[in-house]
Amino acid sequence: MQYRVGIGYDIHRLVQGRKLFLGAVEIPYVKGLLGHSDGDALIHALCDALLGALALGDIGEHFPDTDPKYQGIASSRLLKMVKELLDKSGYKINNLDVVIIAQEPTLIPFKKQMKEKICALLDLRQDALNIKAKTNEGLGAVGHLEAIACYATASLIRED
Repeated sequence: MQYRVGIGYDIHRLVQGRKLFLGAVEIPYVKGLLGHSDGDALIHALCDALLGALALGDIGEHFPDTDPKYQGIASSRLLKMVKELLDKSGYKINNLDVVIIAQEPTLIPFKKQMKEKICALLDLRQDALNIKAKTNEGLGAVGHLEAIACYATASLIRED
């Protein structure tokens, strides 16, 4: 067996006039995440964790914000493209662990739906994905309601 681990991170500024997407779920809130795509920092962190585990660079290399074809794209589509790279590699997801850091909104009511959506996108058993939501205790850009950040780890396995 061969094992690989990748780490992903993303942060986006909260702004007026955008919808808030996290984990491919639209979350009712007064602000949304600014980004070239839909700004889903959770999906972006997952993409980076998977790409990192595959030693294939990062999300910005595969889906640059200078490319107009990614303008406004649903991040779930980006995750599906990363899944195609994963499938070609012969590796399978062993497990994923993510942390969403947001002072607001409260995310507990949405975690189950996020998990269902991500698992469906990745053809993954639900017991292979864990989602945690934390505040930043009022500290920094996240604590001051200026941004939302996400971390992700991906563990991959391949039988030789």
